[in-house]
Parts: sequence; structure tokens; C-alpha cells
Amino acid sequence: MNKLLKSGADVFCISCMTSNAPRGYELADMIHAKTNARVIMGGMHPTWMPDEALQHADQVITGEGEKVILDDVEGRITDRLVKGIPLTCLDEAPFPDYSILKTPCEAADKERAKEICRRMIAEKLTFKETFFFGRTDLADDEELLQLLHDAHLTRVLIGIESLNQQALNDIHKGQNIDNIRRAAAACEKYRIRMIASIVLGLDADKKEDMDRSIEFARDIHAYQLQPAILTPFPGTPVYEQFEEEGRMITHEWSRFDMMNVTYMPKNMSPWELQEEFYHAARMFYDYDSAKIIGKLFGKEYERRRRRFAFVSNLGVWGAHVSSHINNGNCYYELRHYKPGDHEMKTEQTVNKKADKRQKRRSKRSSRSRGEVA
Repeated sequence: MNKLLKSGADVFCISCMTSNAPRGYELADMIHAKTNARVIMGGMHPTWMPDEALQHADQVITGEGEKVILDDVEGRITDRLVKGIPLTCLDEAPFPDYSILKTPCEAADKERAKEICRRMIAEKLTFKETFFFGRTDLADDEELLQLLHDAHLTRVLIGIESLNQQALNDIHKGQNIDNIRRAAAACEKYRIRMIASIVLGLDADKKEDMDRSIEFARDIHAYQLQPAILTPFPGTPVYEQFEEEGRMITHEWSRFDMMNVTYMPKNMSPWELQEEFYHAARMFYDYDSAKIIGKLFGKEYERRRRRFAFVSNLGVWGAHVSSHINNGNCYYELRHYKPGDHEMKTEQTVNKKADKRQKRRSKRSSRSRGEVA
């Protein structure tokens, strides 16, 4: 960062998701404090929280920025809040090179997926293994499964989310348990390793539902588990719902990473849900299941699974130790949560940061007028 600050650049562009927005704001404030450069911010979080981002940036681009960024950087657009123009053709994107694709390109278009796989194979654009996102209806197309295998697309993330059908219906998932089981069997047949994604903390789910989902992921021989704590990101319906219901317990954006509880769950305490996240890792990653993975996919993947087990258990231990140490960490706060604690702390934090930002703005304004602070 110091090299960049000394580079003489007159514009810095920063893209933020919710969990890294505080770091983005910190960098923007640092740039303003040490240089006279402009800061342009964009990305998912500034799109939904533009007024907040404008407290740190000179300009904020909401939505897709590819068609406006050049005019913005070169000064032809001077509005502080700039609305991006959606891309309707991937070839209009300046980078990366999408020449391998045609448009329109729909993520769920199986025929297009087959065409891409054939091109990858024919042009030797394959790697040892490649990760991709999939859906449970993969099981209905054996030609696609064979092409995915041949193109070395051998690791797929599929959203199980929950085994509670009501919970699946609530989030409009459009699948049932039989769909998931069939998809897992089909992937195993074509030696495509499945990453099972489950959501912890859906309103319709209780602890036993979440445990059942984890056990199910083991039973279908999922290679990895991706447990994600339900996270109400700004701009989403669930965020608006929880705000209206008074269930948000923190607005510290760095915690919105799908690994930390940020709201009051419906069927348990915040710490109990956090514990379930740790329980999922312990329950899924063990040494016995690693042997099964080794038999299915080879010794290399058994060794990987064993490493996952070791790292997961080490991380769980560290989080539990932290939850007993009162040094301001989120695990301690969740374990000792009482209604109102986080709202009050967050409000005080925001007020302190706002005071610091105002002082920095005053100094920058003085420098630009040639005044002595």
C-alpha cells in the first residue's frame, strides 16, 4: 500500500463486498489522508449502501461499472453518485476476454455448458481439476456429466441448504431431497467431487434439522462441506425483514462473512447457532469419512480430507478459546450476548468513526485551500 501511495496515482478504485467494506473504507480514508488522489468505490456493498460509502469516497458507482468507469476516472462524469449501466452483452466487457463464449450466455443453459466443455477439450483448455457451480438437475443429463468429467470440471458446489422441505420452500429453492440424492449419486458415478453447501439458521430450521443436513451430506459422500450461517446482506429481502422485526444484533460489516451470527435466530440463541457452525465442521470432517473419500476418489483426496479435518478441529478449538476471553472479539460477544449490547456498541463505534472522518475532511479541506492546520 505504501508503494501505491507514493506512486503519484491521481485515482484509486476500490471494490467492496459487505465483509470487507470496513477495510475498503479504511484504505479510502488512508488515501485521502496521505494524498490528494480521488477515490472511487463500487461493488455489492456500496451499491446497496451508497450514502455510507460516500462518507469515504469521492464517487460511488452502483451496479455494474464497466460502461461508466473510464468516463468516471477521466473526469467526464463528475456526479458523486454514479449509476452503472448493466452489461447486456459479455463482449462489451473490457476484461477479461470472453471470446470463448457467445451471448446470451445463461448459467443454467445446459447446451451452452456442453458447447463450452467441448471447446475446452478440443482446444486443450483443461487443468488438473476445475471447480464449478451446479444444480441438482445435473443428474438428468448424463452427456453433460461425461463432458464435465472429460473437461476436468471435477469439483462442483451444489446447494443442499436444508433437508427441511418447508425451509427449502421458504427460500424458493425449487428442489427436494430426492433431487439432491440423485445429483450426488450421478456426480459420484462420473467421479465429480461434490461440495455440499448448507445454510444454518433458516427460520424454519431447528437444531435437529441442521444436524440432519450435515449427516445427509456425509451419507451421500460429499467431498467437502460448506456450512454457511444465514447472513442478511444489505439490499436483500431477509435483511429488510430482520430490520423490521428488530432481529439484527450487529451492523459491524466485517462480521457479515457467512461464518458469524449477525442476527437473532428464531429457534435458538445467537451463540447456539454459532456453536452449530462449529458442530457442522466437527461432525462432517472426521478421519473415518476420509477413508471413504479415499476409496471413491483416490488417496490424494483422502489426504486432503484428513487435512480438512485437522484444520477444522483446530479452528473450532481456537474459536472456543476466544469465546472465553474478553478482548472485544466477536466470539466472546456472541457467547455473552444480551439484547441491546451490540446495537449500543455499534452506535458508539459509528459515532467515533464519524468524528474521525470529519476531522480528516477538515484537514484535507484546509490543505486544498493552502491554509495552515
